[in-house]
Amino acid sequence: MEKNSVTQALESFRGEIDAIDEEIVLLLSRRKAVVEEVVALKKTHDLPVYHPAREEDMISRKRDQGVKAGLDPDYLEALFRTIIRRSRVEQAGRMAQKGVFPGAVVLIVGGEGGMGAYFRHWFLEAGYQVRILDKADWPNVRELCSGIDLAFICVPIETTAGVIERLAPYLPKKAVLSDITSIKVKPVEEMLLRHTGPVIGLHPLFGPSTSSLDKQIVVAVSGRDHTACQWILDQFAAWGSIVVKSDAKEHDEIMDIVQSLRHFATFTFGQFLQRRNINLQRTLEFSSPIYRLELGMVGRLFAQDPSLYSEIIFASPERRDLLKSYIQSLESNLAMLEQGDKSKFRDEFHNIADWFGSFSEQAMRESTFLIDKLIERF
Repeated sequence: MEKNSVTQALESFRGEIDAIDEEIVLLLSRRKAVVEEVVALKKTHDLPVYHPAREEDMISRKRDQGVKAGLDPDYLEALFRTIIRRSRVEQAGRMAQKGVFPGAVVLIVGGEGGMGAYFRHWFLEAGYQVRILDKADWPNVRELCSGIDLAFICVPIETTAGVIERLAPYLPKKAVLSDITSIKVKPVEEMLLRHTGPVIGLHPLFGPSTSSLDKQIVVAVSGRDHTACQWILDQFAAWGSIVVKSDAKEHDEIMDIVQSLRHFATFTFGQFLQRRNINLQRTLEFSSPIYRLELGMVGRLFAQDPSLYSEIIFASPERRDLLKSYIQSLESNLAMLEQGDKSKFRDEFHNIADWFGSFSEQAMRESTFLIDKLIERF
């Protein structure tokens, strides 16, 4: 085929591809219009944004459809997860304007802080009356508490108990009292002790930089009068959050691992790199994507407020005991290193792998997905 003919053929194919791409855009626009109808229906009937069973069923169908059409099912899954994610975010944004308890008055204690200001925005967007009680507002505490439906405590862990004690005498009996600290046993006990009305402990597992509540996890610990507190959980569900219910003891034990141990291990790794004066940029030139991802998580920690992490890590004696146990566990490997005992390492490795079980395969799939995305980015 002559060069001119090849060029003409390419132009013809490219024109056909452009036309197909235009059809895809039009179809996405039509899909968005239908989604807006879905949002209107959900707002009317207070239905949650996130429907995990439907989403996973849809992904399975698209994978099967892709195989039949001669397409890579992983490619189709990635494509439709992007479409679904965008749809959920748009729904959550619209649902943010829907209050499940119209006319309710919310008092945010610590409303000038990061999380306080964050939730102030979300409650205002949902149409609630929002009042702020911060350090300078305590002379007006009686007036600020008058007629409120929810007292939402967003203060540092070490001041939470004192704030609860100071606030409780002014709360209407019907008002729900809630906190959002990362420990739950002591705050919930204190709220139950000081307030005779409804009590619920909450722990949002995200920070104030989160742009959407889509699929963000909020742990709920029941304290007293669950029925009176339900509207708050319904509101988080309407915003797109996933509400995980727990008791205070279980929550704290799991958070000791999920937050305190994880953050401390990240801190110590970063500390080691700093003390060795490692050339980070040079290591990245030699690194695999997984190292970049791991180092990125370390760097992410040190880009944030140390006060926040010190509160989380040192929140309770139990957490500090766990971290001491972690350090002792590391020290137990010294003999293996000094002796160069590869056999013992392999034995330990197999024992740990057996304990992780099927999660290891899940972790491989999920981390591979993240690595692929990182490769696309860089």
